[in-house]
Amino acid sequence: MSGNSITIEQLVRQFKLEVLAGESQLDRIITKPKTVRPGLEFIDFFDFLPMENVQILGKHEVNYLKSLDDAERKLRAGNIVKYNPPCIIVTAQQEKPKYLTQFCNEEKIPLLQTEDSTYEFIAKLDAFMVKTLAPEIAVHGVCVNVSGIGILLRGKSGVGKSETAHTLIGRGHRLIADDIVVLKKLSPQTLLGSHNGMNKEFLALRSIGLLNVVRLYGRKAFQEETRIALDIELTKWEKDDLNNELELETKFTEYMDVQIPHIQIQLQPGRDVAGLIEAAANNWYLKQQGYSAAEEFIKRLEGEGPESSWK
Repeated sequence: MSGNSITIEQLVRQFKLEVLAGESQLDRIITKPKTVRPGLEFIDFFDFLPMENVQILGKHEVNYLKSLDDAERKLRAGNIVKYNPPCIIVTAQQEKPKYLTQFCNEEKIPLLQTEDSTYEFIAKLDAFMVKTLAPEIAVHGVCVNVSGIGILLRGKSGVGKSETAHTLIGRGHRLIADDIVVLKKLSPQTLLGSHNGMNKEFLALRSIGLLNVVRLYGRKAFQEETRIALDIELTKWEKDDLNNELELETKFTEYMDVQIPHIQIQLQPGRDVAGLIEAAANNWYLKQQGYSAAEEFIKRLEGEGPESSWK
């Protein structure tokens, strides 16, 4: 599992920020994904100040500092600057804070400004940093989006993962990544699947070669990323080893401590594997809505369901 980082210069380019101070320090590294708006820290209460996070000054914070006399303003603004945050960003097209520019130049802290409103900018910046700084791993497999549901296809080399993905693309679904899938942990419950840049839009098929699915099938055949909902393992056919229960107990595969429901599909000539994956995806969706086909069937057997009168 790798930990990512971004530089202040990347933020400046990504969000078209104006540099007010600390231009020589744009190579500073950011490792924490959430921004912070200082409040109590202005009055010397630092018990909960995340020192390594980007600091945001909106209208409320800037107007508070403007209301102070020079000596008090220097003290309060200095409370934030002296703890050396990665950078400070002023929002909402406010007047350039000259007092803060001076402090940041002295302490060599980048001071940046955006035209966006405070809440709009924080939402965009937090979303960008959570995704960019998320822990990630690379796994061997294929990632597809089936009817809006992200699926990680795994199995031994040559088992037919890419061929199955190609069939799914032909049915209107989308490729995310082939061969190498990058998994990012966005939260304790959320795993994002994406490509590694090099394999973007490419699908490798034995006996055919490398395909660019966008050139062949159009933009609808590819998607940049997807939330992983199912982990499906393709395996060789094992006689008398298929389950036939009404409803299988849910199994899980764990990636970076995130549990993903796991299904095993055995392969055999003539078996519609792509169709089974579509069924698995749609069935997962129904379960999220609280529906169980097995439970409904049992109710019918017990005479509780709407179709019991058919018997």
